[in-house]
Amino acid sequence: MTEGRTRHAGRPGIGEQTVRAIEQATGRLATQSVARMDEELPWFRELPSDQRSWVTLVAQSGLQSFVEWLRTPDDVLHLTGGVFAAAPTAMARSVTLQQTVELVRTAIAVAEANLPTLAAGSDVPVVREELLRFSREIAFAAARVYATAAENRGSWDRRLEALVIDNLVRGSVVGDPLPSQLAALGWRETGPIFAVAGAAPDGPGDLILAAAHSRTRRLGADLMAGVHGDRLIVVVGGAADPDDVAAHLLPAFGDGPVVIGPLAPDIEHAPLVTQVALSALRAVPGWPAAPRPVHADALLPERALADDAEARTRLVVDVYAPLVAAGGSLVETVAAFLDAGGALEATARALFVHANTVRYRLRRVAEVCGESPTDPRGALTLQVALVLGRLETAR
Repeated sequence: MTEGRTRHAGRPGIGEQTVRAIEQATGRLATQSVARMDEELPWFRELPSDQRSWVTLVAQSGLQSFVEWLRTPDDVLHLTGGVFAAAPTAMARSVTLQQTVELVRTAIAVAEANLPTLAAGSDVPVVREELLRFSREIAFAAARVYATAAENRGSWDRRLEALVIDNLVRGSVVGDPLPSQLAALGWRETGPIFAVAGAAPDGPGDLILAAAHSRTRRLGADLMAGVHGDRLIVVVGGAADPDDVAAHLLPAFGDGPVVIGPLAPDIEHAPLVTQVALSALRAVPGWPAAPRPVHADALLPERALADDAEARTRLVVDVYAPLVAAGGSLVETVAAFLDAGGALEATARALFVHANTVRYRLRRVAEVCGESPTDPRGALTLQVALVLGRLETAR
């Protein structure tokens, strides 16, 4: 012992009087630290009062842990890990890891500046060295806290995302409104959205979804995805070109058809676009030569035959009704052309008109409803639309 001072049982070379002085000053040092944070860190000044109080508690807990560190040098993990127990886990979502490091650096700087008034002259170098070592361990502890929070957040996000996709598959959203659920998932876009559906590849669900998220993130778009049975369903927001996004997403799907749902104006239509994409996926086997990916609108005939009410309505409203409204015997002409197996001369004879008249009317059909009778897919669409339109008229 030197000059009658009691030596400390913990860190060698540090007197008990120094440790007590630091312990008694923890409250004052924490207040000074928060005051300096308020002066030097603009983002800290903008924090709500409850979050600022959390930081004060953490600073005070950190200084108290430093005192215990000096007394029990072997209990590193317990001491540094307990520093952040003073704040709720929500703090990890409102204060970033980088900001936490700034807070720790500020608190350590304040403590170091006060060392000459707290420690005996011969203790100052040793306490300063221990303070630097302690700050390093605190940084590691902060990293562990944020890593755990990120892991828990990821598990929660996956569960919420699975719930949202499950509700969309059923065509409804239960509980919180969909925008609230998406905000919790970090969804930023409020503009157009669409859905892509196809077979899920083999492998763990987490890896399948991670691949889909990774591919969409590169395009700067928002995404939620889920594996539902043997299907992978992806809802995308904020993408200007659905075809481009779908092309990037193709490797994330398994073998088989991939369907692009219609573009909707906002997220409120997410249940509708998801239902349409799934309906098209169920109907796509009816068109073995369908491109990959294929738009749901290109599968209107197959969807209608598979009892999709929305597709039936679209064919009547968008194809049959415009032809009837246009007049000029367009419905009669296209019906005769289809009945004649696409033979121009046979159609002209059946209608008692010149072949050029038939050609003109067929061009008008394509202009009016967007489907050409001379194209095989257009002819199929028109054939189904005529049948549905006649049934609707009869009813």
